[in-house]
Amino acid sequence: MPTRNLIFVAFVEPVAEGQVFPRADWPLHITLVRFDLRYDAGAAATTGATGTGTGTRDAADTAERIAALADAPAAAALGAALRLGEDAAFGRNGSVPVSLIEPQQDLQGLHGQLVAVVGSVDGRILTPAHTLAGYRPHVSHHGGKRLHPGDAVVLDRVALVDMAPGGDHAIRRASGCGAAKVKARR
Repeated sequence: MPTRNLIFVAFVEPVAEGQVFPRADWPLHITLVRFDLRYDAGAAATTGATGTGTGTRDAADTAERIAALADAPAAAALGAALRLGEDAAFGRNGSVPVSLIEPQQDLQGLHGQLVAVVGSVDGRILTPAHTLAGYRPHVSHHGGKRLHPGDAVVLDRVALVDMAPGGDHAIRRASGCGAAKVKARR
């Protein structure tokens, strides 16, 4: 059965609906949950169908269906005020510099609800140790782009990003996007 690798994020830089960007040059964002999904999984969850097992469902349709399941939890979290905390280092050997998001109930709740949405369609979370109680929201630094401790971010939209649109693993495509508003403390 063909699968798609998708990720729910909150962008903190402007990103247009359908925008494509290189794998190595993401706009700044907060990862909410990353997962794999069978092409027919979204259909089963929204229509009660069991899927045909053929894997012929349109990829865009599958993404639209999973995004629709996330609409209510995302809408409930809109307007959440987030503050950037200290810098940290993630990844193998601490090679990924990040700015942590200070603990915030609405963001943690949204993450938990999106994890439940993914589970409801038999999605497979790629980093289970980094979900729910292990979730550490952050914004990765990219080149010279970064946020700073004390900056404020208002969650105003949640986006679904296709990690290999059309099977091309070198690019990413955003859908359902907006930009979180960043206010510098300075």
